[in-house]
Amino acid sequence: MHPILRRLLIALLLLPVAAGCSTSAPDAQSPDVTTEASDEKLQVLATFLPMYLFTKAVAGDAADVEVLIQPGTEVHEYQSTPDDVRAIAEADVLVQNGLSMEEFLDSTINSAQNAELVVINASENIDPVGELSPVVFPGGEVEEAHGHNEDEHGHDEEAATTSEEHAEDEQAYEAESSGETHTHAENPHVWLDPVLAIQQVETIRDGLVEADPNNAEIYEANATAYVEELQALNAEFEQRLGTYSDRTFISFHDAFPYLAQRYNLQQVAIVAIPEDSLSPTDIQRTVEVVKEYDVKALFGEPGVDNRLLQSLSQDLGIELQTLDSLESGELDPQYYFTAMSENLKILETAFQ
Repeated sequence: MHPILRRLLIALLLLPVAAGCSTSAPDAQSPDVTTEASDEKLQVLATFLPMYLFTKAVAGDAADVEVLIQPGTEVHEYQSTPDDVRAIAEADVLVQNGLSMEEFLDSTINSAQNAELVVINASENIDPVGELSPVVFPGGEVEEAHGHNEDEHGHDEEAATTSEEHAEDEQAYEAESSGETHTHAENPHVWLDPVLAIQQVETIRDGLVEADPNNAEIYEANATAYVEELQALNAEFEQRLGTYSDRTFISFHDAFPYLAQRYNLQQVAIVAIPEDSLSPTDIQRTVEVVKEYDVKALFGEPGVDNRLLQSLSQDLGIELQTLDSLESGELDPQYYFTAMSENLKILETAFQ
């Protein structure tokens, strides 16, 4: 059943029934209720900031779009609240990034018991890279997490065996770090690659068109305009980063493997998610990577206490800068371009 018709039916069922045999009061009220319900917009919920930016860009004013997790909230380890359950229960459409980013979501959707909910997975049909890309082993080799250890990709059986051994070594290495670590089965940060962002926008567009075909032309036109901006952004990245191919940078958030892969850079992620403190193992790993790969840039995360990173960067003689993963920021679809343009400027400056 179409979401708007569903709400209309609910509204009609909830109309007060007049006492006695007269039906004049309900009949008088029915046209007003019908008019109000027919004008009601599709209710869309996006899980966190990038999904909101893309969804709002596509929906425009044709649908009401809200964000589930407020910008600046740690998404990777988010725990749902009763308000989240209620919001999902009342929504027509839920837009998620997928790729294990919103690990809380399945149980929250089950609790909401919204049988009519349409869930759009924005990362559908996107081939993910592994958790760390590249995976760095202490004093050793780099195994490209986005490489495929399959014969049709030109890798022999020995390479596949070596990759498995490296994966085991990496797990053991991570276990040595103090404190708990958080990992995904695949890296979810696809929105930071403008080309994959285009694919996400188009997937969101298709989902909204299917859920609300009456506004299909609006969704398609809005998506086309936003995609054109993303294409221009990608062209700018290609032009300005083209002379810095194969440069290596260290990130203290494993958020940029897709961006690095797109523009022939090498991200070395020291930790999977931003942390206020680093273990001695993390620091040792950073020093080894800087020496081994002649790292030109060291990047922290907005909103994270970077005093330790500042001290570390001074010791290494590398300037610490900030890359924005867009998990915090403004609720304006144009903020994506503002933040990504700043990321481009920072990368370009750091590699000079």
